[in-house]
Amino acid sequence: MKVHLPTHLRSYSAGAASLDVEGRTVREILDALEARSAGFRIRVLDEQNRIRPHIKVFVGQEQVRSVDAPVSAEVTIVGALSGG
Repeated sequence: MKVHLPTHLRSYSAGAASLDVEGRTVREILDALEARSAGFRIRVLDEQNRIRPHIKVFVGQEQVRSVDAPVSAEVTIVGALSGG
């Protein structure tokens, strides 16, 4: 499955904007990304394995809120920017 990454997480993908990984759920996709690059998962999930509030995960065009959501299309991870 193709996973599109936000700029701030590309240091975990050797600069790649997207990666192909295997997984049937968001959790499995994130596990596969973590296996490729340690530290990726903690940037996306909190200590209770919930998607962090400033991170949005889309499967196809639909935002998912659970790591148990099934993956049937490309996954896009979006990170909110803040500042002033």
